[in-house]
Amino acid sequence: MSERSPIIYLRGYAGPPSGVDKQVDDPFYGLNSGATHIRVGSEGTPRFYQFEGPLLRLMSDEGYRLLVRGDQHAYLQSQPDGKVPSESIWVHRFYDYAASTFGTSVTSTPEEFDIEKAAERLYDFTQLIRQKTGAPRVNLVAHSMGGLLARCMIQKVSRTPHPSTGEPRVPGSEFVDKFFTYGTPHGGITFDVGGGLVDWAMETFGPLGSEIFAPDRMYAYLTPGASQGDEPPQGWRPNEIPAEAFDTRRVFCVIGTNAADYGLVEKAVGPRSDGLVHIDNAYVRNAHRAFVHRSHSGRYGLVNSEEGYQNLRRFLFGNLQVQADLRGVQLPEQPPGGARIWQADVRLAVRGLPTVMHEQRASHYCPVQLNQEAAQHASVDGNTGSIPLATVFLLGPDGVRGTLTDQPLRSRYTLELRVFHLVEKHGRFFWDDHLEQVADWTDTLIVDVGRRSISDKPEAGLHAWAAWNSGVSGSIDDTDPIAAEPCQLVKNGDDLHTEIPLPEVVHPILGNEARLRLSVRRPTWP
Repeated sequence: MSERSPIIYLRGYAGPPSGVDKQVDDPFYGLNSGATHIRVGSEGTPRFYQFEGPLLRLMSDEGYRLLVRGDQHAYLQSQPDGKVPSESIWVHRFYDYAASTFGTSVTSTPEEFDIEKAAERLYDFTQLIRQKTGAPRVNLVAHSMGGLLARCMIQKVSRTPHPSTGEPRVPGSEFVDKFFTYGTPHGGITFDVGGGLVDWAMETFGPLGSEIFAPDRMYAYLTPGASQGDEPPQGWRPNEIPAEAFDTRRVFCVIGTNAADYGLVEKAVGPRSDGLVHIDNAYVRNAHRAFVHRSHSGRYGLVNSEEGYQNLRRFLFGNLQVQADLRGVQLPEQPPGGARIWQADVRLAVRGLPTVMHEQRASHYCPVQLNQEAAQHASVDGNTGSIPLATVFLLGPDGVRGTLTDQPLRSRYTLELRVFHLVEKHGRFFWDDHLEQVADWTDTLIVDVGRRSISDKPEAGLHAWAAWNSGVSGSIDDTDPIAAEPCQLVKNGDDLHTEIPLPEVVHPILGNEARLRLSVRRPTWP
């Protein structure tokens, strides 16, 4: 396995000065917090589940090292170039400069936090890590506002000459390998406050803190040459990363859907959020994404969750990327005097994991809106293009640490689909014929990706097997691979794809030509 990139963690917004002082007391800024609670079942009953924390798991699962040595920055500066292990984890401690607890050891007087200054320091930190490890690229892992700080460095700082020397910097696209965010407000944060929640927002963010998440302010620190107070041009969207700045195929966003466990602020942001960041604002357009039923932080938070960690691990180190899309969908004609709103729940699970990797569900306020997606992707002939369902990164047979005999022949994942409808008349939903919790159609696609036999080598190529659970007799654990023969994979550029017919029972809903397209590729990008 080739040498891998260093990982740099960035924490989220710490709040007013008292919050900053509290966060700097933690050697890892809280980014290694574990958890002992998980919600299970349809009612989300709390259960005991011990998750050690992401930093510890990266050390035990992937062999990474935390090289603090009393002061990680001083340690790096003291080492010869190219001699520090590249499989190492670092924390960008940008809040130390705003803390009041270090005397003059960090800065003569505490600074007011400034995201662009923090991004300048992040740039310098990445270059020091590259110099001392010899690694050409680094991975950035960020929670909440930390993702905006990373984007400021990638989109603005690295594409702007150094203010002191005038020398050009190395563009972020040339030294950042992958960029992973948990609950980052890529589209900003909006509050609909009342009943004392304005006081809460002032206490949490400080008198000027929340401005950092306003679109106008975001334009200033995400755009080269822009200054605070500049008006964004018409059509500018904060959750878009320009192609010339960074390839969004290298970005993965974890989106939280559990607002209730975050606390009082959920009432200000609304239930369609992780409690602080609205679902629609929590991702970069055209980036990979996963929806998980976790809150922004806390006991049921995103960073300290098995779901978040497993998506992180597979995005950074997985060697297979599988994407599932619906093709050729033709929804039924609308009944007279009303409209049927078709939706789909999607759940994705990977064999060997205790948690679901991705779930878009109506009960979490984020189902796939089939009417809307079908109209958006409609072609000239009336057929749909590709309605995206889910993308998963897998630790394939040659992507797991250990010897060849230790590695699995195949990676298995399942994609559960539930299609259902609501009836709308005159802008209101009617429940006369409604059956709560009953889907019009549900089934689970089981997919195996990997090798035919232990003697197969990577150059022999990928194989994929697929079957609907409704057509599998007995326990699915007893059938591996899930089908007798692999699917016919057709090469299309860097992708291999196949199309799986949907069961006939769903044809009256999704159409006779509806099928599920699987695209498999090695996740390598130029």
